[in-house]
Amino acid sequence: MPRFTGIHHLAMVTGDMEGTVRFWRDLLGMRLAVALGKPGYRHYFFEVSPKDFIAFFEWSGAEPVPPKDHGYPVSGPVAFDHVSFGVESREELWDLKDRLAQGGFWVSEVIDHGFVHSLYSFDPNGIAVEFSWEVEEVDVRRRPVLADREPPEAAKEGPEPRPGRWGAVEHPTPPEERKVYPGVGSELFHGYEGAGGEDDVEP
Repeated sequence: MPRFTGIHHLAMVTGDMEGTVRFWRDLLGMRLAVALGKPGYRHYFFEVSPKDFIAFFEWSGAEPVPPKDHGYPVSGPVAFDHVSFGVESREELWDLKDRLAQGGFWVSEVIDHGFVHSLYSFDPNGIAVEFSWEVEEVDVRRRPVLADREPPEAAKEGPEPRPGRWGAVEHPTPPEERKVYPGVGSELFHGYEGAGGEDDVEP
């Protein structure tokens, strides 16, 4: 099984990179680590933690989504609800609450969810964001809490991965075929032109 290091980046969309930089870098304090661009295209990465980024494509004509309450059920095609960022201390939640209010953004009260205390808001693009402080005496990573009264069959098997469920890989890629192709941004770091287009070609 792979050992994941975190969420390398979430790729969001904006039609206003100026306002996006002002919110994520200047209001929330996330350093702008990568800024790729050419006419009609931008892709910016903001550092959430030493291993995690949130990234934004800027596309002409993109508009903010209508705000939807965090966790409120919807029907029809849907793929995303909100993203939560962890903070190191309870005091940082209150600092964020004050910063967001000062910036003119709607911000919730601090909510106790038992294992986290959370604060809710929206970025300039209408993206629902949450900020979470983990309650120190409740460690769900070490002691998972599976409390669904009517769980699906998979959840009844418990918290640990079941790697045999999908079977072993029968045709692994041979080393001689493990090629990595240039994508947008490769020319900045490796000296050759990227493949172009509106998306990165990522290995």
